[in-house]
Amino acid sequence: MTLRLATLSLLILYPIAWFAPLMRAGLLPIFGLSEISVITGLQSLWKSDIFLALVVTVFALFAPYIKTIGTALVQWDLLDPRVQPALNIMGKLAMADIFLIALYITLAKGISYATIETAWGLYLFTGCILASIALGYVTEVKLGSRNRRT
Repeated sequence: MTLRLATLSLLILYPIAWFAPLMRAGLLPIFGLSEISVITGLQSLWKSDIFLALVVTVFALFAPYIKTIGTALVQWDLLDPRVQPALNIMGKLAMADIFLIALYITLAKGISYATIETAWGLYLFTGCILASIALGYVTEVKLGSRNRRT
């Protein structure tokens, strides 16, 4: 039951992480820093590069949420456990946007005129992704042990 509740809690934590500030960025600290979240980042991407915005939307929003819903359905015996490997691949795809965010922060810190500070939302979002991967793995292991007993 704990595994199921942990998985279901991600369905609440993901939307919080999407709106939480990932970082604060600005030109020189004296001009103030703007908070950037997954949603605000996607909003500006949709204005400038629709293809990249679509890719990031899939990786940042849809992949982790669908993976979590799928894992919960498997845990509640509402979805065939054979989909678990595909769900785990979706979880790994979701991790790709964490890499991109880290890359952007690293690049921006290399520019002497820009100021970047990581914010609590980055840790929450990363934690959600990692928890989702771990819960998927534990679910797969439990399914494997349950199948061996039958």
